[in-house]
Amino acid sequence: MEAQRTLIQRAEPRTTVQVTFPDGTILEGPIGTPLEVFVLAAEEQAEVPRGTLVVAATVDGMLRELTMPVTRDITAIPITTDTGDGGRIYRRSLAFLLTVAVAELHGNIQVLIDYALPSGAFFCKVRGRDPFTPDELEAIKARMREIVAAGDPITRHEISLDEAIEMFRACGDDDKVRLLEFRHKNYLTIYKLRGQVDYFYGYMVPNTGYLKAFNVLPEEDGFVLQYPRRETPNEIRPYVRSPQLTEVFRRTEEWLSLLGIEDIGNLNQAIRDGRSRELVLVNEALHEQHIAQIASEIARRHHDGLRLVLIAGPSSSGKTTFSKRLAIQLMAHGLRPYTLEMDRYFVERHLTPRDEHGEYDFEALEAVDLPLFNEQLLALTTTRPVRIPHYNFMTGKREFEPGEVRLSPDHVLIVEGIHGLNPGLVPSLPTERTYRIYVSALTQLNIDRHNRVPTTDLRLIRRIVRDAAHRGYTAMDTLSRWESVRRGEKRNIFPYQENANVMFNSALLYELAVLRPMAEPLLLQIEPRQAHYIEARRLLSILGWLHTMDAELVPDNSLLREFIGQSILRDYAPGIR
Repeated sequence: MEAQRTLIQRAEPRTTVQVTFPDGTILEGPIGTPLEVFVLAAEEQAEVPRGTLVVAATVDGMLRELTMPVTRDITAIPITTDTGDGGRIYRRSLAFLLTVAVAELHGNIQVLIDYALPSGAFFCKVRGRDPFTPDELEAIKARMREIVAAGDPITRHEISLDEAIEMFRACGDDDKVRLLEFRHKNYLTIYKLRGQVDYFYGYMVPNTGYLKAFNVLPEEDGFVLQYPRRETPNEIRPYVRSPQLTEVFRRTEEWLSLLGIEDIGNLNQAIRDGRSRELVLVNEALHEQHIAQIASEIARRHHDGLRLVLIAGPSSSGKTTFSKRLAIQLMAHGLRPYTLEMDRYFVERHLTPRDEHGEYDFEALEAVDLPLFNEQLLALTTTRPVRIPHYNFMTGKREFEPGEVRLSPDHVLIVEGIHGLNPGLVPSLPTERTYRIYVSALTQLNIDRHNRVPTTDLRLIRRIVRDAAHRGYTAMDTLSRWESVRRGEKRNIFPYQENANVMFNSALLYELAVLRPMAEPLLLQIEPRQAHYIEARRLLSILGWLHTMDAELVPDNSLLREFIGQSILRDYAPGIR
């Protein structure tokens, strides 16, 4: 039976509105009542998972803030912090809370929200002074708690673009000034909290009382702001350091500094000033330099018995092109690379594990015939002959290639697959014979000091462009699969990334400028009220900040060519010569 409740009794015709929730609850109130009032009143009956927090809602297929006044009858679906949109709103609001607390205690100190860490934290640092001491961080955390307890409103305002530029220039926010130089709209939406004003490219919670879960901890050269993860939306997990990932971001920061690019505003200026070719050539040279360094380390260790290179990384990280460029560098060292695909070793279909939906789970470690895989790797790395299997996806049966493969002592076996960093993959091989590489697109080119471009978004945009060009998929198709892809990454890749001997950042600082004209038409095909429309608009808003760059400038061996096409390495397969 459909549940019905009345928030406020209807007084006169057309003076009240109704809000309908997914479970059939219908609430009624005066025209102009904030959406938050309806959501809070319906929360006990609405479809809200236990332990989550409602921070927004979709209204007739559009994402809306809880401060939105309801002026007509609507259907509202609560958005909680265990969803992608809800988590982003919470983190964005928490970042604003941090900057306000710092401003109140330390004046006009610039805080940079640099990048996200896998344990659920932003790495942050300050400009113009030494890092905050532990005592200063405790005071900042205490002030944030005070502001949360006060439940201060976070208010939204629309001002002219000229007014916004002058305001940020007066505050010394040069990052926002250079960003807004390239904005085509003549207005900007800003947020205010306790007299502090900032711009954020997304929605906020209504007030600080929503932001109870966080922590602030010291970290080398800066500090971390912890936030709840989607999997545990009502708690803060213990902080786990990621030294290798941190080192990758430091290397990337050095690259950006070398190129004089700090944020998207800088990139736009460089493109406008005719520096596109220089940016491409230097960034590609830095990639090649790092690949060459990795190859040199492998060659050095090859003399000590290293025979197997395992490469892993999340979707659309450029693993395939990286593997081929690494193989070429190894050949330059006199080694003979031989690549082997892990999906050759799938167990037969009737033995394949199934996921929680009853579908075959080819991403599970148990989907690999580990005994056969280890037996053949051991044989190949000790120059014994094997017959390489082939998995027939049509029949679900294993077949074997004709003839035998025997590697020489000069060979290096390269295996690319999602389980490459999992210690359970090759337990039988001695550690000194293996070398593990983690590849991911770890962008550090943010919109400005307080607005990040998540690394996941860069990979998603890459995949949308590649899927359309090479697989005939629409952006809707790719977005529909993305959540499942992400679940597999969180289960099979990210927990093991610190097991790598080295990490390679495949992100290119200029690539979003190249991808924009390719991705935008695909995302614009998703219309209002269609599934993933909100996500498409969010990605379009990121791309909208960028000047475009001509794809003809991208070298034919670039990792970016794996996604935009015309890669000279596409059909190159390192093997026995």
